[in-house]
Amino acid sequence: MSTTYRQISSLTYQRDVLPQPITALSFDPVSDILWSGTNSGHVCANYTPQGLRGVHYPVGGLFAVKKIAATDTNVVACGVTSEGIGAWGKGGVNSWYFKPGSQIATFSNKPQNSSAIAVSTIAPELLLLNTQTGAAVRRTPAPSILTHLHYTASLSYFVSGDADGWIRLHDPRDLTIRAFSAGSVKAHISGIQGIETSSTLLYTIGLGVRQGRPYPDPLVKIYDLRTLKALPPIPFPAGPTFITRFPNRATTLAVTSGQGLVQILDTTNPTTNEFCQLDAPSYITSVAVSPTAGYMAFGDSDGAIHLLSAAEEDAMLPFNGFDGKPIDWPDTAESLPDIEWTDTTPLSSVGMPHYNTMLLSSWTKDFIPSSLHFPPPPKIPQQILNSIKVNDSIAYATLPKELRGRRNVVPPAPKKASGRFRSGKARHRDSEPVTPTYEYSPDTIPKCYRKVEIEYSKFGVEDFDFGFYNRTTFSGLETHILNSYTNPIVQVMHYTMPIRRLAKSHITTDCPHEHCLLCELGFVARMLEDAHGTNCQASNFCKTVGVLAQIHNAIELIDYGRESADLTYAHMIQMFHRFLVDRLSTEGNSFPHNPTLLPDAGPADLHSPAPAPITQLLGIDAKNIITCSSCHAIREKENMTHLIDLVYPVRKQPTNDPAHETDFASILRNSLLRRATHKATCQTCKQFATFESRRAILSRDLPPVLAVNAAVHNEETQKFWLDQRRQTFLKSRVELRGQVDGMDDPESVVYELRAMVVQVVAKDANSHLVSLVKVPEAEDSQDPEPWYIFNDFLVQNMTEDEVLSVPSAWKVPAVLYFERVDIRQRLDFSRLPDKMDPTILCRDTNIAINRDPRIIKHEPLRYEELPRPGTLIAIDAEFVSMQQEETEYRSDGTKKVIRPARLSLARVSVLRGDGTKEGVPFIDDHIHTSEIIVDYLTEFSGIKFGDLDPNMSRHTLTPLKVVYKKLRLLVDSGCIFIGHGLSKDFRIINIFVPPEQVIDTVDLYYLENRQRRLSLRFLTWYVLKENIQTDTHDSIEDALSALKLYKVHLQLEAEGTFDNKLDELYREGRQYNFKPPAPASTQTSSPAPPSQAASPMPGQIAMGRGSFLQQSFGGGQYPLNAIATPPFYPTQGQNRHGYTHQNWRHR
Repeated sequence: MSTTYRQISSLTYQRDVLPQPITALSFDPVSDILWSGTNSGHVCANYTPQGLRGVHYPVGGLFAVKKIAATDTNVVACGVTSEGIGAWGKGGVNSWYFKPGSQIATFSNKPQNSSAIAVSTIAPELLLLNTQTGAAVRRTPAPSILTHLHYTASLSYFVSGDADGWIRLHDPRDLTIRAFSAGSVKAHISGIQGIETSSTLLYTIGLGVRQGRPYPDPLVKIYDLRTLKALPPIPFPAGPTFITRFPNRATTLAVTSGQGLVQILDTTNPTTNEFCQLDAPSYITSVAVSPTAGYMAFGDSDGAIHLLSAAEEDAMLPFNGFDGKPIDWPDTAESLPDIEWTDTTPLSSVGMPHYNTMLLSSWTKDFIPSSLHFPPPPKIPQQILNSIKVNDSIAYATLPKELRGRRNVVPPAPKKASGRFRSGKARHRDSEPVTPTYEYSPDTIPKCYRKVEIEYSKFGVEDFDFGFYNRTTFSGLETHILNSYTNPIVQVMHYTMPIRRLAKSHITTDCPHEHCLLCELGFVARMLEDAHGTNCQASNFCKTVGVLAQIHNAIELIDYGRESADLTYAHMIQMFHRFLVDRLSTEGNSFPHNPTLLPDAGPADLHSPAPAPITQLLGIDAKNIITCSSCHAIREKENMTHLIDLVYPVRKQPTNDPAHETDFASILRNSLLRRATHKATCQTCKQFATFESRRAILSRDLPPVLAVNAAVHNEETQKFWLDQRRQTFLKSRVELRGQVDGMDDPESVVYELRAMVVQVVAKDANSHLVSLVKVPEAEDSQDPEPWYIFNDFLVQNMTEDEVLSVPSAWKVPAVLYFERVDIRQRLDFSRLPDKMDPTILCRDTNIAINRDPRIIKHEPLRYEELPRPGTLIAIDAEFVSMQQEETEYRSDGTKKVIRPARLSLARVSVLRGDGTKEGVPFIDDHIHTSEIIVDYLTEFSGIKFGDLDPNMSRHTLTPLKVVYKKLRLLVDSGCIFIGHGLSKDFRIINIFVPPEQVIDTVDLYYLENRQRRLSLRFLTWYVLKENIQTDTHDSIEDALSALKLYKVHLQLEAEGTFDNKLDELYREGRQYNFKPPAPASTQTSSPAPPSQAASPMPGQIAMGRGSFLQQSFGGGQYPLNAIATPPFYPTQGQNRHGYTHQNWRHR
């Protein structure tokens, strides 16, 4: 018999007529509760070692509870045949329930420093669930059905065991199997029964085979987790059924047989064993050890829980070693009233009978048909019935004259709204989408909040009519790119003026980071400023979000484009908000040279430099005051945070205690000061005591901008936000007071709401995010309603009451931004840099290691050549494909583009447009990319494998951000961009160039009544008598051709003959189908014009082109030799015009 543990009275429930076997046990870590699961699928709370019966609730399914895991805040459980896994509060209220689509096999333990658990299904697959919200963070396929999952205490390893006896090691971050030879081992022949781990050791028990039947393997096998190498096993002749590690002793195990034999052993010294035989009349079905190892619990098949206690004979020790949190007792049923029956006693005093199903009177409006057929259709007139004839059960009659024109006509179903395209015949005459002034139900989502999606015609995304959704001067952001769920937070940052000023200033500095969110935010801010209502896209910002999320192992921030009803964007955007602010603080920190932004900060102190600019704006520099409740020792700790997570009070009865105030200002202040308690050992009194911590900060030290995460993760917290009696929970202004030494600061500061991000949850569609912003530009223009909703590319004016109102559960607040009223106009941005260094155009920015000097085609600008307003430059860009187009083919043969192909800038060339070096490139950069390239599009881009790799490229290779800075500088300098098809190029580059700075030859050589735009190759062949794109595309060649075409246009305009020549160009171009003809060596004659029966001779074709060009340049007024072009000489095999067979592309 063991000298450490003694068996005490068992816990039984005498009211059970047919006791249910105990199939799962778990001790509560913070309360004096032992949770048990029964064979009927119910979880029961057993309070104190006396076994007081507590809450009792089902977990789903009709069979036994498979596993229970009690955490600090809830109880996670699932059944044997459950289709899902759920979490319940300590009082039995369900917190969440997740259904993966297939039955749950098992789930893992919850590590101390993580809020996620792993779940396996019979699909088979592995899921990572958030224990607070029940949201699936990640899914990954599993090699087989996993029956056991286990995290190590240090989160260094994640171990799984399956029904075939295999043990596998997984990456604890994404649950993928470790990719090395020692990543798996077959531990047992017929399956795994239990898994436990210490720091570097793995212990398993399982089943073997004897005479073709499974039997308990009499060995506890041990493996080294680092190599999965087998170590000497521990024998257990009775056959181990359960293995449990003591939480407070990492190397101590309890091995239990099905007959109740318990062996307690230390794996570092296997000779010191303790044995205990339970006095149990039936088989053991479950085992658990308390957090302090003071108790061991064993459930049996008769419904009893046997306890082994390490306490002394007369002592009564709580399950977890201390009193812990108070127990949530179930509500007691109200007693029935005593009724004295008399002749006048009303029957209504009896009350409603007990019922367990929904009454008919409690049906909601959702059950009412949307279209009521009332009044009923009129009866058939008698004159028709008199003349009716019946043939094969079909009745027909002649319609009388007096009833003609009065027949009942069934109205057709409303036509589904299709995409609005600029290429359509005429725009729909619908009015601008506005929010109705009155809604029949608060559950109805206003039109401006509903999800909008881009539709694609055969002309691509450029044909979509974004102008219909935005008739304001403030630009929206497009959604067809990955990670575009960040659009609302980008809009909030852009219209928060201090942050916008910092971001715009940062792009003028020499930032050393290749992937910098602050730089990308500054570029987006400049683009939104210049666009003035034209739709934009934050593709570079979204791409940087994905790259940095992978670098920092924040994969939960990546949106893979697989939308589902279970995806909670509110939680996702709040995690990204914290990640973004931390990145902005790090990337904008130029310590110790940070400028001082706050007023009255005094001169810069060399011994105490200013923090990062974002920290000066958002940082809450407080102190944590920690007080021991035993000896009242006080310890102070510096605490800096950039945003506040709201903490909501528990709803209780009305009280005068200010801590339980439920208005927004009180909740915000309590979340700022954040009172909390925890247990630890005091270093002063050396006792295990309760500590109380709170923040202390003066009112004048509160930040200029207050960033708040709403933390609305369940229905209870959302109830605070719902409108009550036509009063809104959120106010436009909030007064806050600090606190020092436990006393409220007599001074107060006022914050004004500037922006918020909300999640819109629709019943029949996936959720999405929108931002509600108080636009500073609208305030400056004296707009009476400066609030606007930014629903991706839909932008619309709103009233302040609509912004503050939360009428129903479809509107879930996520992020809020406030500005401090008294300090807003006093922030000093004069020390921030505001001019970009123009000499970046004079520097060689190559990062390629093996660049070949012989193929360098550009000359950087000299200082005296730096651009000025009106400087002409020619530009062309080439792209590669990063993602293929996603298309849906329908049964009728039609197709719908779900997501277009994603292109990325691969090469950009910029040429001088005037001066002595006219036509000479000063930028010819290939763009370095670390992403996987799906298709180089070599035929159209000229880019080949290795051209964008720093170790392999022979060209000038430059990071994307540096190239973007060069183009941004050219736009800001007022340069005039000349090119062919520039709108699409600028769209993919993700830069907005004002229309007055763009000269596009595709528009210069265009007749609107012909409805056809001409390719650059055809224009160059016909107008300039030159051949381009013969083998592949070259951006320098294309930009130079566009520049020449522009010069020709100027010449013909000066002569007053351009319109006639353009008509001639279209007329004769039709003969060639607007394509340069093939060389004479491959065909005997040119293609015949549609209007002629005979084919013209090559000489006639040449004569026509020569006549056009001769008339154009006969006077020799335009010096083509001024453009630096290589001479072209016809060689053998070419015709007398010098053109060769080539591929062509419509730009």
